[in-house]
Amino acid sequence: MPRRGLILHTRTHWLLLGLALLCSLILFLYLLECAPQTDGNASLPGIIGENYGKEYYQALLQEQEEHYQTRATSLKRQIAQLKQELQEMSEKMRSLQERKNVGANGISYQGNKEQAPSDLLEFLHSQIDKAEVSIGAKLPSEYGVIPFESFTLMKVFQLEMGLTRHPEEKPVRKDKRDELVEVIEAGLEVINNPDEDDEQEDEDGPLGEKLIFNENDFIEGYYRTEKDKGTQYELFFKKADLMEYRHVTLFRPFGPLMKVKSEMIDITRSIINIIVPLAERTEAFAQFMQNFRDVCIHQDKRIHLTVVYFGKEGLSKVKSILESVASESNFHNYTLVSLNEEFNRGRGLNVGARAWDKGEVLMFFCDVDIYFSAEFLNSCRLNAEPGKKVFYPVVFSLYNPAIVYANLDVPPPVEQQLVHKKDSGFWRDFGFGMTCHMSFDLTGGFDMEVKGWGGEDVHLYRKYLHSDLIVIRTPVPGLFHLWHEKRCADELTPEQYRMCIQSKAMNEASHSHLGMLVFREEIETHLHKQAYRTNSEAVG
Repeated sequence: MPRRGLILHTRTHWLLLGLALLCSLILFLYLLECAPQTDGNASLPGIIGENYGKEYYQALLQEQEEHYQTRATSLKRQIAQLKQELQEMSEKMRSLQERKNVGANGISYQGNKEQAPSDLLEFLHSQIDKAEVSIGAKLPSEYGVIPFESFTLMKVFQLEMGLTRHPEEKPVRKDKRDELVEVIEAGLEVINNPDEDDEQEDEDGPLGEKLIFNENDFIEGYYRTEKDKGTQYELFFKKADLMEYRHVTLFRPFGPLMKVKSEMIDITRSIINIIVPLAERTEAFAQFMQNFRDVCIHQDKRIHLTVVYFGKEGLSKVKSILESVASESNFHNYTLVSLNEEFNRGRGLNVGARAWDKGEVLMFFCDVDIYFSAEFLNSCRLNAEPGKKVFYPVVFSLYNPAIVYANLDVPPPVEQQLVHKKDSGFWRDFGFGMTCHMSFDLTGGFDMEVKGWGGEDVHLYRKYLHSDLIVIRTPVPGLFHLWHEKRCADELTPEQYRMCIQSKAMNEASHSHLGMLVFREEIETHLHKQAYRTNSEAVG
């Protein structure tokens, strides 16, 4: 019995051992089957298979990196899509707000008093349809024609050039240059990227490539503005090696008027300090004070006068004139500053501005030859604002009355000469001496290095232009420069002397009157011939 149990125990032991070996073999085969496929030179993972491990994990890292890149790309695409949708929604909201503002503030001066169309694009197209772009307009006379001005890349040839501007503008003023550069670029965009309805054929270059135009291919252009509709541009382009021209017509339509600001301005307590620098010229000062008494003392009554007199000669006469006006009109709002120096307009205005010690005040820099109205004084108050705006009115300068009224024995009184006609005077668009402002201290004053005639006013004007102030420059009907004979001193620099002579010539008479003087002998000869012929016919 023990022997049989021993045998049974031994068999059980070997059976368990065999089962264990069989399980181990199965596990081993399973591991071999599940192991990653490798090339013949690869070794198993572990210490001996270190090279395989690097490649394996690098592959895993690369796979994860590609996964995250794909995910990031997807997210970026979604973000871009959301941004586009947000932008579209913002534009829709802005468009709705603009339409609302147009409805509330817009004013449309159309002939039939219609409101501006609700669709802004529709309105702009209607402006083009009304303009003289595709079909000519029936005009009552030659004066109804709106002329074009022509331009190239560097010049603008202008018709409305005034008395002192040149027939060509070079360099072109910045705002006009920016406008024309934008127009040329828009014309190039039209040519290089044509729409389906454009009447032009695709052309290829000499090597078969697409023909691309640039700004050097711009030949010339024309533009004109209809004030109530917009600006029309006619552009011409040409390649140097081609015979054909490309013509583009553009139109910049004007939109409906929009309210920017509406305010009430109280000028009832606004005092103007009129500052006049002076040397000698006592007769001109007496005439100035006559106008000052009529306008400032009797009408406006909100004026202080500051006279800065240079030298001793004539000083007593000036004092006498001021005292006489003060006693007659009970006017004492004046200051007389005496400087025993050579006349310097910039110095005089500097001293006069600083002679006021009663706080901030509106100043009008004036000359003794200036005649102004009460309406001008109010314009001065309305267009000058401390730290914001300065007013530079353009003066109407009268010609020599001895030439203008040569057909009369004696020229009429000054008050009757104050008319705006081409033979009586001109807008002095090159003069910057008259100015209304409350921001003189912001510029540092005049350049004291400028001596004698002219120049100091231009320096101050440029200082204002270089600042953040708004410069309002416009012709003013209530401001006249009375004619007086100019003397160009020998002490002036060549540039100042040339400017003085030019000003002297322009102030003398109109072109037609000067022409009559130049051709006076020829005219007299003609009149003698006509008189002789008439007498001969009468005798015959």
